[in-house]
Amino acid sequence: MSELRDRLLRLSQNLWWSWNADLDGIFRAIDRELWREVNHNPITFLSQVSGEALLSKDRDASILAQTIRAEKRLEDYMTSERHWTSWNAPALTACPIGYFSFEFCIHESLPIYSGGLGVLAGDHLKSCSDLGLPVYGVTLLYRQGYFRQRIDHDGRQQEVYQDLDASSVPIEPLRKSNGELLTVPIPIADKILEAEIWRAQVGRCQLLLLNLCEHQNDPDTTRVFRLYGGDKSTRLTQELALGLGGYRALRVLGIRPGVLHMNEGHCAFATLEAVADRMERTGLNFREAADDVAESSVFTTHTPVAAGHDYFEPALALHYLRPLQARLGLSDHELLALGRVNPNNPHEEFCMTVLALKMSRRANAVSSLHGLVSRRMWQSLWPDRRPRDVPIGHITNGAHVDTWLNSELTQLYSDCLGSDWREHMCDPVRWRRIEHLDEFQLWNIKVALKHRLIQFMARRLQQQRSRTGDARPLPELRESVLTIGFARRFAVYKRALLFFEDYENAKRMLTNPERPLQLIFAGKAHPADEPGKALLRRLTEIAQDPALHNHLIVLEDHDMNMSRHMLEGCDLWLNSPRRPLEACGTSGMKAVFNATLNCSTLDGWWDEAFDTKNGFAYGDGEVHVDANLQDRHDAKSLQETLLHAVIPLYYAREGQRVPIAWLRMVKHALTTLAWRYNADRMVIDYTRRMYLPASRTQTAHIEQ
Repeated sequence: MSELRDRLLRLSQNLWWSWNADLDGIFRAIDRELWREVNHNPITFLSQVSGEALLSKDRDASILAQTIRAEKRLEDYMTSERHWTSWNAPALTACPIGYFSFEFCIHESLPIYSGGLGVLAGDHLKSCSDLGLPVYGVTLLYRQGYFRQRIDHDGRQQEVYQDLDASSVPIEPLRKSNGELLTVPIPIADKILEAEIWRAQVGRCQLLLLNLCEHQNDPDTTRVFRLYGGDKSTRLTQELALGLGGYRALRVLGIRPGVLHMNEGHCAFATLEAVADRMERTGLNFREAADDVAESSVFTTHTPVAAGHDYFEPALALHYLRPLQARLGLSDHELLALGRVNPNNPHEEFCMTVLALKMSRRANAVSSLHGLVSRRMWQSLWPDRRPRDVPIGHITNGAHVDTWLNSELTQLYSDCLGSDWREHMCDPVRWRRIEHLDEFQLWNIKVALKHRLIQFMARRLQQQRSRTGDARPLPELRESVLTIGFARRFAVYKRALLFFEDYENAKRMLTNPERPLQLIFAGKAHPADEPGKALLRRLTEIAQDPALHNHLIVLEDHDMNMSRHMLEGCDLWLNSPRRPLEACGTSGMKAVFNATLNCSTLDGWWDEAFDTKNGFAYGDGEVHVDANLQDRHDAKSLQETLLHAVIPLYYAREGQRVPIAWLRMVKHALTTLAWRYNADRMVIDYTRRMYLPASRTQTAHIEQ
């Protein structure tokens, strides 16, 4: 038996490896090709790597030393009390925080995420771990997760669902002392669901995953195990399972959270379960217990689009909430009023966002502009207040740097910023040292990363085309060409086709023989979003134009791994939401850390971040009543910005082999943006402005 295998397997049980570059280097050194094929999943890697390869590395002193160092680093990380929380918020070290989210993106091997909401939740949990906050993530263990995307020759999206192989990821079911699975009952409508409690260790934090037991459910339960699958009844079942079951799971494990953080309205039922629990323990009435719970609850809204908020018909809500209603002692009118703007309107549907806002004393949007939009959107809940006085603030999102930053750039930043730069992530003075970064070194790394991206795309395209029978040769992409990335959900308001509004001009820009462009698209449309799917079909049709063969690429099955390659290898990150419908847009932040410039409308985070010198913006920053007019205006502005600002700057070499002015803009972007738009700053803001004021340290505890 290989000693190295045993050591690496133990290290793999904590998802700390998903943001640790040392482990990545160890696995690459053992078998680089296999490491790539298994999408950087160490458990799958160790199950497939040959015994001979591992035994040969057992005798490699360098590999063994790296592994022992990684073990020591993890041990020190887990046991040290020298972290941000112990110095800046010591009261919270004894105050467990329950962080509920419908999805979490920790690593692509655990596909319980679909996009930005899950990525944000995963980055939040990782930074809580790094900063030493005692946070318990709570979500559902979707047996089929989100779908794998296949795009046929005509651009039609096909959704493929695969069962999760729990043995391939570091999650485990929790058990009682007698070995039986630990479960919680969840009363929903006229039945009781049983949910197993599973756990993943995410650094210092734990992620609890509720696995609904299939034999206890209705025969047609497949959709319950899919993220965002099924109809309204399915969604209501999932949200009750998350809220009620999640809070019960914490209590079964002896955890009484001092703060409840709801990441979007899907989680709002957790507050009602907390109220019922408090009523049953203390004898308080509903109003007294609800005031108590609301005082210690935090709500983050991510959705400026009305369709993104969950509404349920009153009769459906009442049917599913009957068991909870009985425990709360509320009439039909009183219960439905919790989810209504106008409690006296019997026809108004039950809204989860309204419930979350009413059941929390602290609420925030995820960017400054989104805060303004949210206050206007929900002003009707506070009709006596002006929009600016509505109690919804904002904490702008951030990206977890070690998850998304390329390892070569990590070393470059360490050389420039100092080896302890991560401990000063939010220090603008430290980031000014980037001004001394050598442009030639930076350029050489970016060229190498673009070469890696081109190789990755070739492999993925070969797989796509062999499956669809597309016999065309693969595109011939070049490292010397300005490469633009667009990777996000295909929703109409994100306007993936904005650049092609004037198709002939777009074609001329792409194929300019002296200053060509390479444009890479990736993203999924929601299975029920037919307009989004139509955008994908049209984009595929455009990509089949023979003139654009080497200039426009559409990749299928966008996931975390693909995002990394694109963020690292692209020169420019394109975003085109219709203002003000992008809540934040954290992919652009990840681009910054990977020395990729942003080009976006003034929406989400870019509205507050752009200073005219740290990237590019297009459009006039105004909202037009006529959306079609706004789209035409923004499309023209995008092409003009690319033509007159982006392309000339990239191809201007001034007698050098590298674009010095472009790289100086990259350095300015890092100097002005990196310290602000990282997840550590985001979590510190949550701690100071939300968690500390909301914490109930006198009642919060973890039972021994």
